[in-house]
Amino acid sequence: MKLNYKRTILVGMAFFLITAFWQAYDAIIPLILTNHFGLPQTASGAIMSIDNVLAVFMLPLFGALSDKVNTKFGKRTPFIFFGTIAAVIAFVALTFIDNYQLAEVVAAGIPEIQQGTMTDEAYSELVRKLAVEITIENPLPLIGFIATLLVALIAMATFRSPAVALMPDVTVKPLRSKGNAIINLTGTAGGILVLVLGMIFATSKNRYMQYTGYVIAVVAIMLVGFIIFLLTVKEKKWAEEMEAESQRLGIDVLPDSDGGSTDKRKLSKPELRSLLLILASVALWYIGYNSITSKYSVYATNVLGFDFNLTLIIAQAAAIVSYIPVGIISSKFGRRKTILAGVLMLAAAFFVGNFVTSSTPEIVMYPVFILAGIGWATINVNSFPMVVELARGGDVGKYTGYYYTASMAAQIVAPILSGLLYDLIDMRYVFFAFGTVFVMFSFVTMLFVKHGDSKPEENKSLIESLDVDD
Repeated sequence: MKLNYKRTILVGMAFFLITAFWQAYDAIIPLILTNHFGLPQTASGAIMSIDNVLAVFMLPLFGALSDKVNTKFGKRTPFIFFGTIAAVIAFVALTFIDNYQLAEVVAAGIPEIQQGTMTDEAYSELVRKLAVEITIENPLPLIGFIATLLVALIAMATFRSPAVALMPDVTVKPLRSKGNAIINLTGTAGGILVLVLGMIFATSKNRYMQYTGYVIAVVAIMLVGFIIFLLTVKEKKWAEEMEAESQRLGIDVLPDSDGGSTDKRKLSKPELRSLLLILASVALWYIGYNSITSKYSVYATNVLGFDFNLTLIIAQAAAIVSYIPVGIISSKFGRRKTILAGVLMLAAAFFVGNFVTSSTPEIVMYPVFILAGIGWATINVNSFPMVVELARGGDVGKYTGYYYTASMAAQIVAPILSGLLYDLIDMRYVFFAFGTVFVMFSFVTMLFVKHGDSKPEENKSLIESLDVDD
């Protein structure tokens, strides 16, 4: 068995455009809510969790729905087509509403307020309170902003599960960790391009900038991935070839009561227990990780005074370098052991982050985020394949929905709970500590998982492990 890398990259263009969207979303939406509308961290966190609330219900629904769809373009492609178009239109429209609010803020003279002898935190709190007074006086821009945001988030939710399920659709089970590594690599490339755009547009330098140009540039990147996907991916043909190869290799072919074969069966109790433990682990490490990523732009800008774009680019670059080696390592040693190592790396990175302050040289943050990037890549490459390993061929979309239900439910909790603690205590003291604790909780639950692992491959040379089919 050899992974078709070229085909996997092309399938990954759907994930490329999804990652580009979420990278931009996580970067600018918290800044808009905090600096332009003046919302406190708890309220901002609640709005940031809307996508996750929608996802808990919509991702399993559309994942299972796409399992049942059968068009000449395949099961997943129609969802990707319509969802992408609606999302990019709503995303651009969002910035025009923000521009109106920003004009009100600028007219009130908030950007001209002199910081004087105040600390950065005190200055940020002062301008936030003044901005929220403007929002209370005229709440219509905020209402319109949230309504348009809902449209964009619903559009993204309709095709996320179908897009992610496409890789297992065209990849035999033993190769799915490697396949997921390539998918994540492709997605990370989209995220890095958006971070580079953030540096070009200086999104971390100006609290009162208009984001329309930046978002249009992000949308252009999304559309490039979208067009490549539509022109190159032959979903139906590739899925049929995967099914034929699985049957040839005796994978997913189980006897039914009539002596024939079926691709569906119920999980045994030990398998169900492992599935629930995997999903619990996914939820816990996502609470820890998302609490950092959803508010790092605010923390870096308002507390540390760092350029969050460069720091995140370094983390993404570390992840890119890690994806393929991690896929190979998991084939040798198993997914569970590899994930446990990744969890420890991520927890260690967040723990060290607790000691970085505004007086710390910014360069110190780089190795912290390199370690975090490697740890997250190690977790991400293997966790989704562990879930779909327990699925039969006809249920991949449904199990993809289970995975995203766990991760998105966690991301509902993360920004709200962490935001509440930031407001009650202090963002400076809670930010990295919160992430560290929840990531370590996931280590405990993962220890008890017994199913969903890959069978380690026989020893091969590195060149053999990287074999590519044309």
